[in-house]
Amino acid sequence: SDHKMEPIRSRSLILPVGIVRNFEFVLTCICFSLVASEGHRNSSYWAWCMFTWCFCCFMTLFILILEFTRLNNKVPISWDDFTTAFAVLATLLLLSTSIIYPTIYACPTCIRQICASVVSWICLGLYAIEVWLALRRPGEISGFLSTVSGLLKILETFVACIIFTSLDPTKYNLRGLQWCVAVYSLCFIFALLIILLTIGRLVSAFPFPFDKLVTIYNIVAAVMYMTAVVIWPLYAFETYSRPINCDSSCWDKLVVVTFMTAVNVLVYIFDAAYSIKLVFFIRQE
Repeated sequence: SDHKMEPIRSRSLILPVGIVRNFEFVLTCICFSLVASEGHRNSSYWAWCMFTWCFCCFMTLFILILEFTRLNNKVPISWDDFTTAFAVLATLLLLSTSIIYPTIYACPTCIRQICASVVSWICLGLYAIEVWLALRRPGEISGFLSTVSGLLKILETFVACIIFTSLDPTKYNLRGLQWCVAVYSLCFIFALLIILLTIGRLVSAFPFPFDKLVTIYNIVAAVMYMTAVVIWPLYAFETYSRPINCDSSCWDKLVVVTFMTAVNVLVYIFDAAYSIKLVFFIRQE
């Protein structure tokens, strides 16, 4: 029986998605190795880039090991949901990193930084291919996180991570800015909780319709983000004006938070509208 299992195990590595994942693992490992060899940078953006490459590398290796040993069939979660959600999240993470790292740290004479940037863009393409391979087989992937609502939840958590990376907790002592940080944190926690409950197949344990609860959350989160998209720039730019000297990194971070808040308010509004249509109109038909 062991001899029969070997072809089954090796088959997971020679399928198109298996080949893509092997390249993902190797190239993300090369990325953080190149950047780590240049030394540590005291910057939240540098830490974000390193986290992205390390996270994608080790999570891809984890998926490869579980599928090769067939232990993924014994994991008490929706494996298809998990791998699809990770591929989408990794694509978004690498998109941000592939833009941030070369913009801030690469220069015409920085060979290792340029190589890391190029490899990061190749990794981005590989994870995008994995998403395409997963979503083009609707018969095999049917979970919540492969639907429009699930993908929007992943996007909402990703944008919140970019916002957290750009926040400087030592500067925001005004109540208006503290409210915005509370909005970002609460919405992030609940969106992540919805993802985890779905992957863990715990939705059926709720004594009330989970989809209606998510719809109510989407509406509340959209309203909260609407307040943040007004309050954040009003308080932030009034309190911390753009510096005259060249060191404007703090002000640039305020701009990033403002832009990402605007992006997330649009995502939450669309998510709320889509969930209302799905729960209260389409199902009634």
